[in-house]
Amino acid sequence: MNNNQATLRKLEQMKFHCMARAFTSTMATGVRNHFTADELVSHLVDAEWDDRHNRKLARLLKGARFRYSASFEEIDFTLNRDIDKNLRK
Repeated sequence: MNNNQATLRKLEQMKFHCMARAFTSTMATGVRNHFTADELVSHLVDAEWDDRHNRKLARLLKGARFRYSASFEEIDFTLNRDIDKNLRK
């Protein structure tokens, strides 16, 4: 077993699954030659953090049980509603 395989096994055992995927893809693509040691560690930590953050947001959105599933990108602001912005109560 080489050093990379041992590292991947340890990452999986510590439940750093996304970090292991990022490490595997970095080693497979040959980009590793462009990273310094600290840049590689930063890349792996960022990948794991982003994955955990996105899963947390998805879990919270699911738990919120919103009636409608919508995002800002889906809002149509082009509708003419004949509302005067200057009219105040």
